[in-house]
Formats: sequence, C-alpha cells, structure tokens
Amino acid sequence: MTRLAANLSMLFTEHDFLDRFAAAADSGFRGVEYLFPYAYSPEELRARLDAHQLSQVLFNLPPGDWEAGERGLTCLPGREEEFRTSVAEAIRYAEALDCPRVHAMAGLVPEGADDAMRARCTETYISNLRYAASELEKVGKTLLIEPINPRDMPGFYLSGQAQAREILAQVGATNLKVQFDLYHCQIVEGDLIRNLEAQFAHMGHVQIAGVPDRHEPDVGEVHYPALFARLESLGYDGWIGCEYRPRGETRSGLGWGREHGLTP
Repeated sequence: MTRLAANLSMLFTEHDFLDRFAAAADSGFRGVEYLFPYAYSPEELRARLDAHQLSQVLFNLPPGDWEAGERGLTCLPGREEEFRTSVAEAIRYAEALDCPRVHAMAGLVPEGADDAMRARCTETYISNLRYAASELEKVGKTLLIEPINPRDMPGFYLSGQAQAREILAQVGATNLKVQFDLYHCQIVEGDLIRNLEAQFAHMGHVQIAGVPDRHEPDVGEVHYPALFARLESLGYDGWIGCEYRPRGETRSGLGWGREHGLTP
C-alpha cells in the first residue's frame, strides 16, 4: 500500500501554513512533512497533527541562515557548535511531534574551494553526522542525508547516490539512512530503477516530483507507476513524500494520487 505524505512547504500553499494540515487531511493524506518546524512551537504543531489525525514523518535540522542562502551546516568547517545546537533543537521537536526521522542538509561547499577545503568539508561532514546519529540514536530516531541536484542547489556538497553510500560507510551509524528523492536522482543520474535497487538497503525515506519542472508526478519524463511498483516489490513500506510544486490549486491536481490510494 503506497503511503503518501504531503510536503506542506510546497503543497497547499494557497492556505496559511497552519491551515495546510487540515487541507492535507481533507485531501486524503495521513502523513505530512515540511522543510522546517521552527517558526512554530511544538505545541502548536502537535495540536494540528492531533486534530487531523496526521503523522509527522519528516523535517529538516535547522539549516543555518536560510534567507542568506545557507542550505545546511553539516559540512561547514568552523560551524560545529552551531550544528550541535541545531541537533538538540531538532530532537526537541522530533520528540514532541513523534517524528521518527530528521534530515541533516549537507550545506554548500564554499565557492572557489580548493582540494584542501573540500577535504575539510568531507571531514567535517562525517564528524558532524557521527555526532548527530549518536544523539538521535539515544531517542530512537533516524538521521537522513539527501543527494540534491546541482541545478536546483548549486554547490550542494552531496549530489550522487554512490557518494551517499560512501558517506554512510564512513560514518558507520546504523541509524543513518538515505533520503532517496527520485526527482533529484533523475536530474543527476537517471537510471532510476537500477539506482533505487542499489540504494534500497540504505533507504530511510522516498520523495517524488515530476521532472523537469517539479510539478505533479503525473507529468514529465518519469513514469512513477513503474517506480511505485518496483518499490512495492522490493518491500518498501515507508512513506513517500510528495515534494512538488502544484501547477495550480493543490487539490485539483491530486487525481494521480487517488490512483495510488489517496482517498479523501
């Protein structure tokens, strides 16, 4: 059974953020994810989840100064204390929202970085992931890393699936998994079913969007029914995050989801 989660940072943006929980539930979603919870108190968010019988399935650690263009702290040398503070804040929210997994955005490699700086970024990334995984393990949570395509996020440290597996091997934490976004993977590498199969043992979450324009997954160059069928045959029973930008009003574009078990 396909379990679809609404990404409230992208879906239902015709509503104020806190009203998107009701809109998602009314449209048939039983799980939600979003980029960041930190603009709201855990109590406010918990109340929305409970009122609409929704599961919180994912959010990201604080990313640094998002408005200034930062996209995560994990690989940034010299920001280790800030990263550790962000881990503690994410755990506070994850426990309050009963959220089983959080994503640590890797961050942007400094512009013009030479080989020595790139090596420092890698060392910092691995060290910070070890710390975060250890802290999250204490409260029974999973840490995720996500390869993101360089067209949408130029300079992002992590972009490839094999690179992600190498990082997992170097960190060596059993609760560190890959957030497998089929949209990003198609743009960077393609060959989605083979990449999915290679990554399956390491996958902690899946996300989808149409390619190339990041609209509904029933448009563009990716045939999602085949991917859903392969996920099911492999035994995937986790959530699939709908992280796309609707072409119009969100609910009017959900016909594809009803074909995969979305029932308002």
